[in-house]
Amino acid sequence: VMSGSRLMRAIRVSEFGAPSVLRLRSDVTVPQPGRTQVLIRVHACGVNPVETYIRAGTYARKPTLPYTPGSDIAGVVESVGEGVTAVKAGDRVFTTATETGGYAEYTVAAGDSVYKLPDALDFTQGAAIGIPYFTAYRALIHKAHAKAGETVLIHGASGGVGIAACQLSRALGLQVFGTAGTPEGMKLVLNNGAHLAFNHRQEGYTDKIMEATEGRGVDVIVEMLSNINLSKDLQMLAYGGRVMVVGSRGSIEINPRDTMVKESSIVGVALFFATPEMKECGALLYAGMEAGWLRPVVGSQYPLEKAAQAHHDIIESPGAAGKMVLTM
Repeated sequence: VMSGSRLMRAIRVSEFGAPSVLRLRSDVTVPQPGRTQVLIRVHACGVNPVETYIRAGTYARKPTLPYTPGSDIAGVVESVGEGVTAVKAGDRVFTTATETGGYAEYTVAAGDSVYKLPDALDFTQGAAIGIPYFTAYRALIHKAHAKAGETVLIHGASGGVGIAACQLSRALGLQVFGTAGTPEGMKLVLNNGAHLAFNHRQEGYTDKIMEATEGRGVDVIVEMLSNINLSKDLQMLAYGGRVMVVGSRGSIEINPRDTMVKESSIVGVALFFATPEMKECGALLYAGMEAGWLRPVVGSQYPLEKAAQAHHDIIESPGAAGKMVLTM
């Protein structure tokens, strides 16, 4: 069936700026899959903080305008281009990237960014896997080289990447500490792999973390808000410790001497360089879904037309509780 003329609803961004630049259009042509590409009927799409930075025009990579945001979708394969063998029409799938944008009723993705979604997980959970779990994996395994028995602090553990990092750290045999900004967030963190939870809005919480390590400090910190926490992080590290910079919303002053005494490292984590390791990560995460430790926690859900509200809330809301998703 020729579907070249089909139209769909999608969010389009024609200028960089505030959340209001996210416009719902209902006259967008359904994209067609080229060679090695997959067309997917989108049921849900994850919302990630990075999408708000890209939309604002402040991020290192600027897409060509107009564009549709969104990389982490879950849905059903509609059709596949030539050369695609791993998935077929009718398969339930999730993605780690899209070619045409995920805030839409249909999206085209490169075949190697498409993964099968086990029946045990629903589409909103599928949309919560992409960036959060692949980032957690890259931070903990490829960058921090975390070893079983080490102590990890997930600094901002109740959001998408945080929950992913808690679950993965626990599965890897680490001693897992997580922070959150609300009692609800702390409960969530403890229910998803953390041995101990701390309230990062409480005065003196870093002292409590140090006490929990009997003063030796933590080996690895996965840091979601470096511009607030990096200086404190360096003081909490054990000898040879390392901070993984996963998120930052500004600049911060640090004392380099804090790294000298402990021979510690500050390491940046960027997912879009990770292509060679994606297969390895996908295999481990699939095993996690089968074993049952990888179970995304879905937080706020918004219909597609409320995308602007979602972009506002993910940055401004006081405490994350699970992964934010758009539903179609």
